[in-house]
This record gives sequence, structure tokens and C-alpha cells, in this order.
Amino acid sequence: MNILGISCYYHDAAAALLVDGVLVAAAEEERFTRKKHDHSFPKNAIQFCLAHAGLAAADLDYVVFYEKPLLKFERILQTTLSTFPRSWAVFRESMVTWFDEKLWIKSQIQNGVDIQPSKILFVEHHLSHAASAMFCSPYREAAVVTIDGVGEWTTATMGQATADWNGQGQNHIELARELRFPHSLGLLYSAFTAFLGFRVNNGEYKVMGMAPYGQPRYLDEVYKVVKVDDDGGVTLNMEYFSFHYSTKNTFNGKFVELFGPPRRPESEFFTASTHPRKDHPHWDEATAAQNQKYADIAASIQQVTEEIMLRMAGSAHRLSGSKNLVMAGGVALNSVANGRIMRESPFESLFIQPAAGDSGGAIGAALYAYHVIFGKPRKFTMEHAYWGAEYGEAQMAEAIGAAGFGCEQFNDEDKMLDQAVDTLLQSKVLGWYRGRFEWGPRALGNRSIIADPRREEIKEIVNTKIKFREPFRPFAPVIMEERAGEYFTTPGLDSQYPPRYMLMVSPIAEDKCDKIQAVCHNGTGRMQTVREEWNSGYYNLIKKFDQATGVPVLLNTSYNLRGEPIVNTPQEALNTFAASDIDLLVMGPFLVRKPEGYRARGSHLSAEQVD
Repeated sequence: MNILGISCYYHDAAAALLVDGVLVAAAEEERFTRKKHDHSFPKNAIQFCLAHAGLAAADLDYVVFYEKPLLKFERILQTTLSTFPRSWAVFRESMVTWFDEKLWIKSQIQNGVDIQPSKILFVEHHLSHAASAMFCSPYREAAVVTIDGVGEWTTATMGQATADWNGQGQNHIELARELRFPHSLGLLYSAFTAFLGFRVNNGEYKVMGMAPYGQPRYLDEVYKVVKVDDDGGVTLNMEYFSFHYSTKNTFNGKFVELFGPPRRPESEFFTASTHPRKDHPHWDEATAAQNQKYADIAASIQQVTEEIMLRMAGSAHRLSGSKNLVMAGGVALNSVANGRIMRESPFESLFIQPAAGDSGGAIGAALYAYHVIFGKPRKFTMEHAYWGAEYGEAQMAEAIGAAGFGCEQFNDEDKMLDQAVDTLLQSKVLGWYRGRFEWGPRALGNRSIIADPRREEIKEIVNTKIKFREPFRPFAPVIMEERAGEYFTTPGLDSQYPPRYMLMVSPIAEDKCDKIQAVCHNGTGRMQTVREEWNSGYYNLIKKFDQATGVPVLLNTSYNLRGEPIVNTPQEALNTFAASDIDLLVMGPFLVRKPEGYRARGSHLSAEQVD
């Protein structure tokens, strides 16, 4: 049975393909269109999935959409009419969008995929989230938590699920408790994201990165805008918010009266915490003090979010009695909260969908149809995230030749890795482009930028000369799985799934912080663990670096410039190589070098210009 899952029209459109219950391909549309968070119908991702499996549209048994559009339309009608006339602009914009495309999703799938209407199915948004986590996990039974902004009406769920692995059980998901719009942890966090000068549905992770530079001094103020019960249920005080009636603002003037003026987007961020020597080129005491307030607000909403998620996990544990927890929804990408759940909740094991946001709904919808609607037993566990497109040596060689860079081809990977490590030891930066691109928002070793983590100044080099992004943003430490316990204090890292996908933050052992300064973010790291069987080249690069330095850790960040999706094709990898100060590019079996005296095309641009 061939089932295609689709998510689109809100953000992070994607497609995923199951063949007899096994995932064979999954990709987000942005990787092909180069539009970050592209929400359009994922025609390119669909074409990729079918081509990778050698299938045509006629070979599909079903196409499954990740939510029920009419239920969502009902919610938008009710909420906009209830706040009319303030919501006139939202109503007008929504009606244009819905009557243009969203109400006709069935016919759009029929035409876009070339499939009969009888083969098109719809699954509720949070059931898609739950299935994306449960039926990718290794568990037979688990508690379930899903948290996002809003689906149709639901904004969070807690429940339990079972999986049939041998044809003698039952695939079942029961979401016993739910939160409903407008009361939403995701929308609460997004309001603070906007207040702190970042784009909603894009910059939430920047709030998480800013938070460690502050203290949670504004908890009382946060708890004026939200009430939280013992089960993690949230009730927003809607007097402070405007997302339910405004097309532009998520918070209103009363929110500003409580927290002060919002941070100006793209303004410079420096504090006494980020620059203890006050050596920022534009250092100003008043600006630093104002930025410290923003960092304190970020720390406050982050702590409240963590406490809510811990309470939700506790509620799910009481409902299910399970030792396992699965999570999905965009808020499940909050890696700091996930680390606390691993350390502080009653659960022994945790699985989080690597593409926890809307894109993951494509996999979830397909899996829900296969396992629950059609009752098929399980045979698949998501052990890695390498489900995207890959390109052959001939395509790489052609792209390198067209770009005009010199290269050396290696038949002996060991020798190529030796040269790559030598580059890192010279405090230079490596582009790493190999295999299928990753599923989800994290670069996990196939589309990565890699550097030596031992020196603090490497962080500034990568931020200012390559990524062109905010200086407070952390980089990820990547480590061989069996060595993780030496550097990070969270127990069981060699057997848990979130570290594989860079989905949790762990405290770094005190005696190791000085050894990995460039990836130590106020004593913590959003780590990735690597096993040789998942990615042998990446693993052996870390191993060789360890043999040379005694440190089994590398700095990893996504292979893209600020404001761009992660690279997909060889041409895109070479364009980013050309536009930045990456020193050496590993592309399949090729080492690509720049000529002596080469000046990167983008190195003169400011962060604002690149974004």
C-alpha cells in the first residue's frame, strides 16, 4: 500500500511517502523552492517523494491531508465574527485566502497529485501530530503530548496510544484532554517572540537562545497574562492579546503597558552577559540595560513554558501510567524544555518527532491512515532523519566545474577525513555536504557547517563571517553517542532519541565547559549524538578529531546563510560556499577549495542585508 501524506497552506509545507507502512521519503517544500517556511502546495516535495520511490501518481492508494479544513474554517468564522468589527481585517483576509485555495483543498490535491477524490483522506491536525510521534517511535505503548499554536480548534492534547507490532494488538490513539483556541501555549510564546523583535513562526528558537542571558525577573508579569493549572492547562487573559482579531499584532497596548516598549526588530543585542568586557563595537550602557530587560523577559517566558510542559507531561503520565512519552507539535521543538522533561518528568523514555511542527503532520497523516484507519501492524521506527534528496557524484562534479572551484576527488575516505580534520585544527571552517538531506529543521550531519569547538572565538567567526546572524545564537555540540555521558550530565543519552535529532539541551559537565567553549551556551549545549551506523562519515570525522585533540566533540550548525533554507542541491551548497568564509567544502568524495586570496561574495553584507 502506497500512501502519500501532505501538509500545506499554513507554514512549512511538506510531503512524505509510505510504502507498505515504511517511510521511504520525506521533505519540506522550502528545500526546493528556497522560500523559508514555504506554505504553498508542496508539488516539488511530492514529485521528489514519488521519484525517489520510483512511483507515479497512479501507483498511490491514498493521499492523506494533515488536518480537516472545514473545522478550521468554522473556527476562523466563529472567532472573527465574535470580535467583529475589530476583526474586520482578519475576516477579509481570511475569506480571500480560504475562498481562493484553502476551502478547495480536496480538488487541489486531486489536480496537484492527479488522483481520484475517493483516494483522498483527511485526519485532524493533532491526531496527525500524535501519529507522527507515536508511529515513528519504537514503543508499543506511550503517553502522548501535542502542543502547538492551533490546529482546527485544538492547541494542545494529552493522552495515550498503543501500537500493534505483530498483528495481534491494536493501533489506537486517545487524546483524552485538550486545550482549545484561543488558549494556547504556542500562541503565548509567539506573542513574546513578536514582542522581543522576532518573526512569529520563525524566531521562537531565538527567544530560547536569548533566555540564558537573562534572569526570570518577570514571572509575576507573565502570570498576569496566563493562568496555569496543575495539569498544564493554560487560560490566556485575552485583554493582553490581539492575535484573534488583528492581522499584524499578536499583543496589544495593555501588554506593552505591562512589559514596556517592544524590542525593535533586527536591533543589535548586547548585554553585560554577552560582552562582559564591554567590547561590543557599539557598546552603550543604556542599550545594554534595555537589552538585559529583554533577555530577562525571554528568560521569564521560557521558564513559564518549561513549567507548563512539565505539568502537561505529568498529566499525560497520570492518564496513561506509561513509562514512555511521545511528543509533537511546534512547541515540542523547545529543546530546553525537552531536556527538563527527560531529567525531571516521571518518564523513562522520550521520543519527539524530528519535524515536530506542521511539516511533520505529513508523516503523521499517512501513518494514522495506515495504522489506525486501515489497521495495519507496525514495521517502521524512525532511527534517523535522513529522508530527503541526494545527488550523485556526476552532478556534484558538474556543479563544481561550473562554479570554477578547484577540487580533489578521494577514493580513500580515511585520507579525505584526515585533510578535513587538518582544516579544523587550523581554526578553519568546514562545509559538509553528503547524502540525503535531513527531515525537519535541524542540520544533523548531511548539510552542516562544522568547526573546532575548543576556542570561544570560533563562535564569533562562524556567526559574523559565515552565518551573518545574531551573536547570542548558540551552536550545537555534536558527539559520538557512546561518549556523550562524559561531556553532558543528562542520564541515558546513549539510549534516548531526542539527542539524535538535536531536540534537547543538557547541562555540560563542569570540567568539560572549558574544553568546548564555542558550543557552551551558559553551561549548556543543544547536543546531537551520532552513531556510526546512522552516518559513518560524520561519525568518523568526530572520531578522528578526537584522536587528534582528545575532544570527541565538533561544532555543528546548519549549512545555510541567515534567512535562507538549508541547502539542497550541489549548486546551492557551492553558492553558499562562495558567498561566505567557509574555508573548505567536503562534497561527497570531493574536497572543494577556494583559490588563494578569494573574497567571499557575501562577506561584506550585514546581518540585516542578508536577512
